Amino acid sequence: MMENQPQPGACAALISSSLPMLLGGRYRLERVLGEGGMGIVYRARDLLHEQFGEPRPLVALKVLGESLAQSQDAHLLLYKEFSLTRSLGHARVVRVFSFDVDTASEVAFFTMELMSGATLDQLLFDCPRGVPWQELRRIATGLLDALGYIHRQGVLHGDVKPSNVMLGDDGVRLFDFGLAQALAPPLSGLPALNPQRFTAWTPAYAAPELLDGAPLSASSEVYGAACLVYDLALGRRSTQGARLAPPRQLPRRCWPALKIALNGDPQRRTITLDELQVAMQCEHSVVGRWFAAR
Repeated sequence: MMENQPQPGACAALISSSLPMLLGGRYRLERVLGEGGMGIVYRARDLLHEQFGEPRPLVALKVLGESLAQSQDAHLLLYKEFSLTRSLGHARVVRVFSFDVDTASEVAFFTMELMSGATLDQLLFDCPRGVPWQELRRIATGLLDALGYIHRQGVLHGDVKPSNVMLGDDGVRLFDFGLAQALAPPLSGLPALNPQRFTAWTPAYAAPELLDGAPLSASSEVYGAACLVYDLALGRRSTQGARLAPPRQLPRRCWPALKIALNGDPQRRTITLDELQVAMQCEHSVVGRWFAAR
C-alpha cells in the first residue's frame, strides 16, 4: 500500500473506534491510508522490528470494512486476498508480509510493504490536460506487464482502476487484490467473494459484461486497463460509451489497438494484454496499420 499525502475530503487519518490501537501485540495503528468497498488500510508501526533497531519499521496493514467484518467467513475472505497476493512475486505487484488474527479483538489483518508515491487517480487530478505520452507509455506498459504476469500465474486482479495502481520513482505498482480470482488449484480452492454481496465493480472501469453478471475474465481486465490508459491520456475520468475518439496525448498509431481493447462487446474485443502492451511501446507506424486491418 502507498504512503502519500491525504487528499481533500479523504478519511484524514481517523482510526475506527471499533479497532484497538495495537494489533497482534506489535502493530500500532497510526493513520488511515485508504478505504474502499471491502477494507481499510492503515499505516502501522511494527514495534517488534523497531525494538530490534529497524530504521524503517512502518508497514501498511489491512482489515476488512465493517460490513464484511461481521460475516462468518470474514477471516477466510481476508486470508484469500493475502494468499493470492503472496503467491505473486513481481516488481510491479505489492509485497505482502504476514497474516494474523488479533486474539483480544478477533480482528483479522495482514501486513504489506508501505509504498511511496501517489495513486493514478491523483495523477488524473494533477494532469487535467492529459499525461504526457512519454510518461503515459511508461505507466501503460508497466501496468500491462503486471497484469500479464499475474494472468500467467493464473490470477485475475478483478478491480483494475486508477486508485489500485500506484506510481512511484520506480514505476507503477499494482495492489488491492480483494476481488482477485484464481483460475486453477491450489489457489482456486480458497473462498471467493461473491460480487453480489456488495457493489463490487467500479462502473467506469468494469467491462459491460461484468455489470450484466458475466464472470471475470482476462478480456474484462484488458478492457479495464484500456479505460485507465484512455482516461490518463484524456486527463479526466470518462464513461462507458464516451471513449470514441483518440485523446490528444495518445499517438495516432496507438489508437487502433486501444480502440479494440475498449470495445464493449467481449466477442469483438479481440486483443490480448501482450498485444496491447506491444502497441503501447512500439514506435513504428506499422502497428497501427496491423491493428486497423483486424
